[in-house]
This record gives sequence, structure tokens and C-alpha cells, in this order.
Amino acid sequence: MLRFFDPRQLDHAPERELHNGTWASYAECPARAANIADALGDLSPARDFGMAPISRIHDAEYLAFLRSAHDDWRAAGRDGDAIGYTWPIVARRRIPLTRIDARLGRYSFDAATPIGPGTWESAYWSAQTALSGLHALLGGAQTAFALCRPPGHHAGADYLGGYCYLNNAAIAAQAAQDAGVGPVAILDIDYHHGNGTQDIFHARGDVFFASIHADPATDYPFYWGHADETGEGEGAGATLNIPLPRGTRVDAYLTALDAAISRISEWSAKFLVVSFGADTFSGDPISHFAIEAADFARIGARIGTTGLPTLIVMEGGYAVGDLGDNVARFLSGISG
Repeated sequence: MLRFFDPRQLDHAPERELHNGTWASYAECPARAANIADALGDLSPARDFGMAPISRIHDAEYLAFLRSAHDDWRAAGRDGDAIGYTWPIVARRRIPLTRIDARLGRYSFDAATPIGPGTWESAYWSAQTALSGLHALLGGAQTAFALCRPPGHHAGADYLGGYCYLNNAAIAAQAAQDAGVGPVAILDIDYHHGNGTQDIFHARGDVFFASIHADPATDYPFYWGHADETGEGEGAGATLNIPLPRGTRVDAYLTALDAAISRISEWSAKFLVVSFGADTFSGDPISHFAIEAADFARIGARIGTTGLPTLIVMEGGYAVGDLGDNVARFLSGISG
């Protein structure tokens, strides 16, 4: 399996986030990617495919904001990382805004996703890492792993949140569709629902999105990922959400995974993007499933039975000391 990573993804290093009503150390720290890279070794460098594939997914005004936000924050006389504190109701999002605090609210949905001096550079190379994995598959590889950091699946076309700025899985899926290797399916197996990915494709019928995640009645991101969200318009029936309760163990998880794989097969997908989060691990500090280290190989092996060309895009996972081993086990399972 070809594996890709760019060290510029480590430049994104916010100091803190707002978590459960108090300031906390930023959980999506550079050590996450460094631990995975050390465990895997032999990582290929990312290639630069430019802004065009990113712009196929993300709004131009949002991209301009993201590139300049930290500079604008500093120009306003602020120190540290840029973090919003006011969020508009949906109908108020399009009002023209000049103050950086207002624009932070317009283009985000939480206070857990700061913008630091290295955020744009890291997010850009995270997306290029996903695209590098995709192009390995277009060149004939069967599987590829993109060590993306920061992650992406909570980012929508014009908003950030959940530690995510650019939606790497969506960018890669769109590029695969544009390359004519579809129909494309995205399988999201992070602990948290991939709300940004769902939003991007919710009204489209050309990309299937399936997500297995913690029940949003109890877990972030709360407002997306319920079982009755199945797509709309041309995308009706092209979204599958399987929310699971806290404490879910591997047997119940594999049953849900089989259901998702069955739907992907029925949809006649020819290319698969996996948004992989290792935060389903029992030892993860911010998640509540009971998947053990040895289970990751079983989960990977089950996905490998699809036989589809598969791009694995790294999403969450915050038990830093165990992260590299859990990712390695998952990839070994998918590779057979």
C-alpha cells in the first residue's frame, strides 16, 4: 500500500480550544501525525496539484477568508490563535462583514477549531496529500493511505469546525469523479459524524455517502448524522447514516459496517474513499466506543472485501500514544 504525508502538515499548532466550557489543550496536535508517521515509516511525499481541485469543493470567499484569517486577526491587534465567539443564525450568514470576529463566526460552527499562523499551509498540504493518494490509485494502485492532518470531514463547502478546514475526503472524491473512475462512494468511519462531507454531497446523486458514528443525540456534532437524513433532491437515497450508542463493541460495529458495505455495493460504486478515524478506540480521550486495538485489523479486513480501489484518508483519533499502532493495524487489515 502506498502511503503519503507532507511534513508541512505539522505547522498547524494551535495552543488551545474551548472544550466542555473551559479552555483545554488543543487535542488535534501535531504529535498525532508524527506518531502515525513514525509507526508506518516509508511515507511518500505529497505532490502539489494546486488550488483547482480544492476549489471544486470549497467556496471562493471561504478560501480567501481561510488564507488571510490569521493575518487579519493579528492586524486587529490580537495575539495567539484566531477563535470566533459569535455565530449567526443561518439567515444572517450572508451579511457583508468586515471585522475578523464576525467573519470567524460566519465561516465556522464551533470554538474548538482555531486558526493559527500555520493553519492554511497545513490544511493545503493535507488536501494535497489526499490528492496524491488518489493519483496513485488513478495510476493503477489498489489501495493508498493519505496521512492527512488537519483532518477534514467536518468542514463544509464554506465553513470550518471540528478541527477541520478543508474537506480532504470530499476533494479527493470529487477529483475521482472528475477523472471518470466513479461512481464514487465515501465511507466515513470516524467516531464523529462527517457533517461537512454530508452537506457537500447531500443534494447530489453522483457520490454516495455512508457514515457509521456515535449517535448525535449524545455526541458532537449533534445537528447532523441522524438516521432519517438520507439525502434530498437529486441526492435522495444517496446518504446513509448509522448512528450507534456509546459503548459499542466490535461485533455490533461490524454488523453496521456490513450494512454500509452492502448499500455501497447496491449503489454500484466503482471507487471508494474511506474517511478513517481511529477515535473509535476504547482508550480515546474524547470518544466513547469500545473498539480495541486488535479490532482495527478486523474492521480493515471487512472493508477490504469490497475489492474496490480504495483511498484511505486520515480523520480523527486522539489517543496519541496508541494512534500509530491502531492505524497500522487497520491498514494491515485492509491490505489483507
